[in-house]
Amino acid sequence: MKKQKLVPEPPNLSRFDLLCEEIVFIILDFLNENPLDKKAFALVCRSFYAIESRHRKFLKPLRSEHLTKVLNRYPHVSTLDLSLCPRITDSSLGVISGSCKEMLRSINLSRSKFFSHVGLSNLALNCRNLVEIDLSNATELKDLAAAAIAEAKNLERLWLVRCKSITDIGIGCIAVGCRKLRLLSLKWCLGIGDLGVGLIAVKCKDMRSLDLSYLPITNKCLSQILELQNLEDLVLEGCFGIDDDSLTAHKLGCISLETLDMSSCQNVSHVGLSSLTSGAGSLRQLILSYGSRVDLALADSLQKLSMLQSIKLDGCQVTCSGLKAIGNWCVSLTELSLSKCLGVTDEGLSVLVTKHKDLKKLDITCCRKITHVSLAHITNSCTSLVSLKMESCTLISAEAFVLIGQRCQLLEELDLTDNEIDDEGLKSISRCSQLSSLKLGICLNITDQGLIHIGLCCSKLKELDLYRSAGITDSSILAIARGCSGIEMINIAYCKFISDRSFMSLAKCPKLKTLESRGCPLITSLGLAAVAVGCKQLAKLDIKKCHSIDDAGMNPLAHFSQNLKQINLSYTSVTDVGLLSLASISCLQSMTVLHLEGLTSSGLAAALLACGGLTKVKLQASFKSSLPQLLFEHLEARGCTFQWREKIFQAELDPKCWKLQLADAE
Repeated sequence: MKKQKLVPEPPNLSRFDLLCEEIVFIILDFLNENPLDKKAFALVCRSFYAIESRHRKFLKPLRSEHLTKVLNRYPHVSTLDLSLCPRITDSSLGVISGSCKEMLRSINLSRSKFFSHVGLSNLALNCRNLVEIDLSNATELKDLAAAAIAEAKNLERLWLVRCKSITDIGIGCIAVGCRKLRLLSLKWCLGIGDLGVGLIAVKCKDMRSLDLSYLPITNKCLSQILELQNLEDLVLEGCFGIDDDSLTAHKLGCISLETLDMSSCQNVSHVGLSSLTSGAGSLRQLILSYGSRVDLALADSLQKLSMLQSIKLDGCQVTCSGLKAIGNWCVSLTELSLSKCLGVTDEGLSVLVTKHKDLKKLDITCCRKITHVSLAHITNSCTSLVSLKMESCTLISAEAFVLIGQRCQLLEELDLTDNEIDDEGLKSISRCSQLSSLKLGICLNITDQGLIHIGLCCSKLKELDLYRSAGITDSSILAIARGCSGIEMINIAYCKFISDRSFMSLAKCPKLKTLESRGCPLITSLGLAAVAVGCKQLAKLDIKKCHSIDDAGMNPLAHFSQNLKQINLSYTSVTDVGLLSLASISCLQSMTVLHLEGLTSSGLAAALLACGGLTKVKLQASFKSSLPQLLFEHLEARGCTFQWREKIFQAELDPKCWKLQLADAE
């Protein structure tokens, strides 16, 4: 039998050249988790470089001055997030509209400044397929800007949060021009009242979601809003002009409404609420936080909401009879929030949770009167819980926390901050193998013995908060790093026995994004260097009061931590040289540098000029007079804001007085 000759492949032909572009696009879709993976893909060869440029649809640039180059590189971008670019001018928007044209569908300008109605008009006229614009925090925009937005005829989603200078005239233009709007957020748009909101209701018949928080509106427009046939989500938080008299004077109700937020509506009681929800047969979520008293009358007024699944009563005064009445509703709630509610007792809460056995999420944060009795009823009845938040429930004894692990093993989120839990409780909780978030801040009774069990059994853990849990040492962190290699956030602030060994173990957790280790005196630049090398996705770093960290730790950060966006260097031993080295991190936006003894005015000035992406800097007030005014003007024109602090070093307080530790706020 003759041997068949193998036909040699043509020279310079890659096996990937045999794949169609659609298949390579599918492969690229799997690289979305880490942007560095796509960058590595693009650097393989010229064909990969070209394919990656055609595949990318989403861009989140850091500097506006690079927009022309970036948009030429990625001609098929449909979603552009400019929230990290503080300085976007009319010229910038001109570049975008000229490059993207009909391809652009979504743009986020929520933290950008320096543009006007001219740039927005250019954008709306050239990018005809825009369906989403976020202009939140554009406090300088006026009605001319709103009129420019009205030219975007296909717009479906618009955020104007804190656009306080836009009035009824401007929002009227948007109502007339943007008839396809389905989502509109006007939160804190204090210049918009009944007339503007009424026009939205009349003209935008497809509206699905409407946020009117803190607007000076009354029932005049509310009756029009509730006539919208497709409205699903309505937020009326802080609308003080709405009261019982206006609600009961008209027959209200919205059949399609699924979510209603009436937080901080102090003038609405059960009378007005009953009128407002009478026709809302599809209501699934009701938010009444910081509102009127939750008593028997209010509970009875809501018992006919047959589709209700979630109710949030945070910050309300509640009565035992009110909680019992909620427990007697015919519906089965899946989410209940009683955070910071005064009046929650064992008697009322126990009855409520016993009846609502399908609860998935329960928040009883700062319900300081409840004891082990409540926790026993919760764990016995609500075995399907996936989220349990119970910070500062300080009357619950340590022994009771064992019940959580014994009965609620589906938990994914657990907040036990400032509680009496001990190692036996942690050992039991380690049975909750689905845990992704665990908060144990100010839990003074836990030690390595208990936390090691979490590391051994909770491999899906992504977030761990150990703030001021003083009994924790390196052994715990080694166990967490070994068993929970996918961890993304860890807070070990003021765990004073933590040393470089912990940092070296965390260096083996490549997905770590947030590391808070303030007040850990045993950590040095050696440990920080290990984290910088191993955790290349690190975005937020707090090493305040890590006195042994100096310039030697800044160099590895500058070289390896190219995703770092926020850093706190206060009270470290970093000098001018170390601070200046951070200029090579193009992502760096926020920097706090208080009480650095080795920092001089000239060194600080050089670092501030070199770090071109800074948007927020927190400094000692003493530098305000020692730095030239021209420097501040230049940086502010670049989009950077300054916060000044005058306070001197403060002595440590007892952990139980953590809320008085004002220095932590910096």
